Amino acid sequence: MDRKVVIPGEIIAEGEDLLPGEHTQKTDGKIVSLRYGLAEEQNSLIKVIPLSGVYSPRRGNVVIGKIENLTNNGWIVDIGSADSAFLSLMEVPRYVNKDAMEEVFKIDELLIAKIWSIGKRGIDLSIKSRGYGKIEDGIVFEVNPNKVPRIIGKEGSMIKLIKDETGCEIDVGQNGYVWITGPTTDVELFAKKAITFVTEKSFIHGLTDEVTKWFGKNAPRGVPPNNELGDKK
Repeated sequence: MDRKVVIPGEIIAEGEDLLPGEHTQKTDGKIVSLRYGLAEEQNSLIKVIPLSGVYSPRRGNVVIGKIENLTNNGWIVDIGSADSAFLSLMEVPRYVNKDAMEEVFKIDELLIAKIWSIGKRGIDLSIKSRGYGKIEDGIVFEVNPNKVPRIIGKEGSMIKLIKDETGCEIDVGQNGYVWITGPTTDVELFAKKAITFVTEKSFIHGLTDEVTKWFGKNAPRGVPPNNELGDKK
């Protein structure tokens, strides 16, 4: 089944062998959409990728956030969800003196982290693994969090294409924030334009081909043709 735009209540497909996935339900053998978004089938599982809405945190998500406040035991972090998140001193990969917490993170600084727990106490973050921590260079901007799957693409195909074409390092937070670091600011802004193009065209079929064509028609200052820069990863 090709991806197609559906609205709530629309019948996506029929068949006893089909299973309802995210944002769908099955009634009398019919898979019905519960959200406005893109319907797709994977191994007989029908799901809808929402095209509008707010970020809903999940355990294991990679997120980009801003330090809101400091407490005795850690940092309160805004990740763009209904509830703030918390980064405990125990989830930082180094010893932190409680009297010198601002040496690690100050208010309004940005970080990339992973959600390791969601419970009654709230959302808990960790930066213990490699690749997580303070964001000190590059650019960070916001996208609709429901467009994140399209930016990443199937098995990371879309984001790999953009990395290959720009030579930038790109991290996409599931909460709708994107961090780009590249050889120059011009190149970073060009990669941002490419991602914006993906979000604006997220509803069309054959998006990867359209993005490839877009790169063929657009070239930033400072980026050699044919990806001579290569991917920094």
